[in-house]
Amino acid sequence: MTWFRAWMFSGAFAAVCGLAYAQPSAGPYTDMTTPPATPAAKRALEIIELLEAGDPAKTKAYIEANFHPSFRDAMPIQEHLGAFEHVRQTHGKPLLHGFRTYDPPRPDTEAVAIVRGELTEAWRGITVEVEAEPPHRIAGLSFSPARPPKDLPAPGKIPREQFVTELGQYLDRLTRSDAFSGTVLLAKDGEVIHRSAHRMACRSFDVPNKPDTKFNLGSMNKMFTAVAVAQLAERGKLSFADPISKFLSSDWLPREISDRITVEHLLTHTSGLGSYFNEKFFNSSRELFRTINDYKPLVADSTLQFEPGTGWAYSNTGFLLLGAIIEVVTGQTYFEYVRENIYKPAGMVSSDSFPMDEAIPNLALGYSKERGDDGRTIWKNNIFKHVVQGGPAGGGYSTVDDLLRFDQALRSGK
Repeated sequence: MTWFRAWMFSGAFAAVCGLAYAQPSAGPYTDMTTPPATPAAKRALEIIELLEAGDPAKTKAYIEANFHPSFRDAMPIQEHLGAFEHVRQTHGKPLLHGFRTYDPPRPDTEAVAIVRGELTEAWRGITVEVEAEPPHRIAGLSFSPARPPKDLPAPGKIPREQFVTELGQYLDRLTRSDAFSGTVLLAKDGEVIHRSAHRMACRSFDVPNKPDTKFNLGSMNKMFTAVAVAQLAERGKLSFADPISKFLSSDWLPREISDRITVEHLLTHTSGLGSYFNEKFFNSSRELFRTINDYKPLVADSTLQFEPGTGWAYSNTGFLLLGAIIEVVTGQTYFEYVRENIYKPAGMVSSDSFPMDEAIPNLALGYSKERGDDGRTIWKNNIFKHVVQGGPAGGGYSTVDDLLRFDQALRSGK
């Protein structure tokens, strides 16, 4: 088990329903306020104390003394400290609610503390794994979203006006703490009831975000790819049950693999494929990857984590291959098809997979917040971490208004 690593970035959030794929459930759980009498639970309480204190020197000393060498030395000490700082800066102090057990039970060498971020009010699970023998040093640590505790009353409904007021106060709190940068749109039944912009789209030139600023959607692009495939299935151009070898040549994947994977497997992350963001990608020039076919060398050596249809694993490669299938079936590029069949009919005038080496008006950069060796805060943009142009698996751009238009078009069948 390793650190759950997430990066703070400027983003566009729209409170509308899109497409979601079922993910495996963590199973039944029970919450208790009394910590279990285990070394793992004791270590979890110590981690919470470190997060509450927010003292880098104290945290560093703790890591050096109490992390197992195999975990401590797996990354530079600054990365460990950065993970602690990210958690505290993003969510605020962790307010301990209790500990969580699961059915079936987990080993005594693991403990899950349930906390609520003082800043975000979000429930998180701090999972600590320790070595079985004394001194029970920490062998793994993660900080991840958690389901609400079962021992709390269900939240009641509040009037719309009160909700909008509380949302504004919440966003102001996050913005003041520099924990959020982006735009927010809240709609009910297609009616916009809150729309606002916060912080900077470009920190180098002090350009503020605006309500119509374009943001990188990350993997939200996958829902456009899924709709495109569903359209083609509806039109009889393909079937969810088709093996992908029907569309993709062996220079994408060997037939012994592609014969066993169906379109449905790709859509539901049950293909057994992983991610083309591999070592070869990160050691290559981003300029090499623009078209869908440019990614073939990153996929050709893929192996299966499990027999297709027998497991679940999030797969960027799977959605890249869906993009390749769209191109084969339609005779268009993936980008042309999505523009004409999703963005245009939905009225999404500010959405596309824009080339990042072109000057695109009103487009936000993403940033991660880091601390330099001298203790000062450094904002690093993510231009060189991204692909030159997004695609079927992610990286396109949109606005909150366009995402609402997509929601309305999807619900209405447009």
